[in-house]
Amino acid sequence: MNLPLFIARRIAQSGGKNFSRLIIRIATVAVALSVAVMIAASALIAGFKTEISRKIFEFWGHLHLSTSMYTLSEPTPIPVDQPFYPSIDTVRSLSFPVEEAILGFATGRTVSQKTHGGIRHIQVYALKPGIIRTKTAMEGILLKGLGKDYDWENIKPYLLEGRHIALNDSAPSRDIVLSRQTADRLQVGVGDKFVVHFVKEGEQLRRLFQVCGIYKTGLEEYDRKFALCDIRQVQNLLGWQENEVAGFEIWLDDIRDLDVYNDFMYEEILPGDMLSATIRERFPAIFEWLQLQDINEVVIMGLMLLVAIINMITALLVLVLERSNMIGILKALGENNNRIRWIFLYHAALITMWGLLWGNLFGLGFCWLQHTFHFISLNEADYYLAYAPIKVEWLTLLLINVGTLVITLVFLFVPSMIVARVTPVKAIHFK
Repeated sequence: MNLPLFIARRIAQSGGKNFSRLIIRIATVAVALSVAVMIAASALIAGFKTEISRKIFEFWGHLHLSTSMYTLSEPTPIPVDQPFYPSIDTVRSLSFPVEEAILGFATGRTVSQKTHGGIRHIQVYALKPGIIRTKTAMEGILLKGLGKDYDWENIKPYLLEGRHIALNDSAPSRDIVLSRQTADRLQVGVGDKFVVHFVKEGEQLRRLFQVCGIYKTGLEEYDRKFALCDIRQVQNLLGWQENEVAGFEIWLDDIRDLDVYNDFMYEEILPGDMLSATIRERFPAIFEWLQLQDINEVVIMGLMLLVAIINMITALLVLVLERSNMIGILKALGENNNRIRWIFLYHAALITMWGLLWGNLFGLGFCWLQHTFHFISLNEADYYLAYAPIKVEWLTLLLINVGTLVITLVFLFVPSMIVARVTPVKAIHFK
């Protein structure tokens, strides 16, 4: 029989005096609020990172293969007849060497590891800057030409109005898909026509386009730059042949394989005059901003743990002072300081676990309400999202609960040593 645990349970059931009961309730509430805030913060930050990354990846792909690292530079044509196109999307997994590590320590050996997925899709693109002119406004734009291999499922969640570009075999389509931001500034809608002006070798060229669809990803910094059209229109403006493109976009099954496949492209696939760039290298500002959220998460977790620890230390000291008479009697009966100390640590653990229970209920309840009703709205121009997204990661949830319990009890070991200062004679006479 575990006597310290038995006594701790009986103390918890007895409730104690009014003052200690109040302190215990305050400590329980403090732990519950701390855990709830940690759960909500981790779910919100994970939701931000997941949703913004998903927007970027679905619209732009994971890897870009071209001759230049700079999207806005004048592209060099690449023959579409490459050994990897389009057959590379049959790659389902790769094996790659990694340095073996046990508990974070390198063993000096190299082992083989497989990717989490393969290459899902590859498609061509071409770019050409121009100026849209309507009766009321002018707007600079970067036309992104798309071919028949374009996966329209990627843009489908962001297509607010109209349809995608109708590509036919007879002639280049005059359809164009604008962002909501550009369409509003130009005061045009689906079905409207306008002229786009281009410059080629010092001469001005004009092309008539008709709006067939309007999209919105929420990444307004990039939405206002790009419009989608038939790749043959861009090829004609650049003076290219139909078998020449600016580059290739690749989608992966799993984002965790991004760096592995980027290295694979360089080492095994691409010729010497082509480059492979990850989406993180194309849009570094957004991903650097997302990485800053990890620091915010650590700060919030640390502050909430500190609040829980301080309140639990206060509760433990009150419990020891309230039960000093009991401590003296147990010492007189032969119990040692260590076993008596464990009585109060078990009691503190029970208080912490009650706080964890209520904290999980409040935290997960908040996450469910926000995920269902989206009552926390955001300025999409600043945060790229219209509302605060939620993603509960169950491993993180487990770590929050176990970590809070373990770290709190570790910090309670030192104040629990006050038990050793209680002498039987003085404690038994203490009322």
